[in-house]
Amino acid sequence: MGGGDIDCATWKLTSTPLFVNNDLLADLTPMIDGWDKKDDIDENIYDIMREAGGSDNIYVMPWNIQVLYVYYRPSVFQAAGVEVPKTYEEFLTAIEKCTMDTDGDGKTDVYGFGMRGAKGGQEPWGSFIYGRGGSFEDMTTPESVQGMQDFIDIYNKGYVPPTATSDGFSEIIANFQSGLTAMTIHHTGSSADMEKLFGDDVSAFPFPAGDGQWTSMGDTETVIFESCKNKEAAFEWVSYLAAGEGQRMWCEGTGNVPVSKTVQATDFFQSNRFMKASIDGQGYAGILPILDTTTEWISTLWPNTVARRLQAASPQSSVCRPYRTAFTSNWICAIL
Repeated sequence: MGGGDIDCATWKLTSTPLFVNNDLLADLTPMIDGWDKKDDIDENIYDIMREAGGSDNIYVMPWNIQVLYVYYRPSVFQAAGVEVPKTYEEFLTAIEKCTMDTDGDGKTDVYGFGMRGAKGGQEPWGSFIYGRGGSFEDMTTPESVQGMQDFIDIYNKGYVPPTATSDGFSEIIANFQSGLTAMTIHHTGSSADMEKLFGDDVSAFPFPAGDGQWTSMGDTETVIFESCKNKEAAFEWVSYLAAGEGQRMWCEGTGNVPVSKTVQATDFFQSNRFMKASIDGQGYAGILPILDTTTEWISTLWPNTVARRLQAASPQSSVCRPYRTAFTSNWICAIL
């Protein structure tokens, strides 16, 4: 905007609408369509890029991602007599069975799931909504409401720590690492510390499918600015990062999840159980809708609404009523 001569930049999808609407980003669609490695990137990733730009055109080049998955303790699963869940219903059952009184004193020693009820918890929460067949497009459907009810139920039934309403990232990781929880949701950014602490007694699985399936995807991409005078040369660079040797070197060096199927298939990534769980989840991963109200929804509306309901005294007194949200243009049916 200042008239500088920058050709390319690293990127976050949340910036895309503002720059696209001001004609500041180059349309990469024709270059990607003619690219011999186009099919090396999952179509779902391209769909996310299109969604961010608000059209059928692609203005953002995939580079590397972070995909949320479920951490679990194999030893706890063995003690509880459960297998790695293959379906959403099995996941809910595993949460219940992994909630255990291990010393017989009548108190819960291990909770089945580490719930992130404070800010940032909207991402793992979204997997529950989609698991029942709901979506962010309409959170008033019976499916979306049931996903919310599942989230409420595992709290009210004592399957998560009682501090869940105020637990953020640090708390859910600390609870899992201390053995207080059997499962929690995060990505490869915490995997090195997990493996250092537990060795082989920690693993991961993609959030399983129910009537629907979704997990949150963190993103870092590249863009070419419309002011670039040699877009073909610029594309050679960003495509090298997306599917060339640059992709392999960067993702191996940083621990980020590659978008290139060829790089994903190498032993370095396939032999890493956390990377593999991430790669297995990329086909249904997604982002929250990018709206001018999303920040408020994440920062205030979601944590306050969820905390209010989870802290309600009695689940039997709950009534489903519409609650106006700034996140979508419709109503969210919050169980309040």
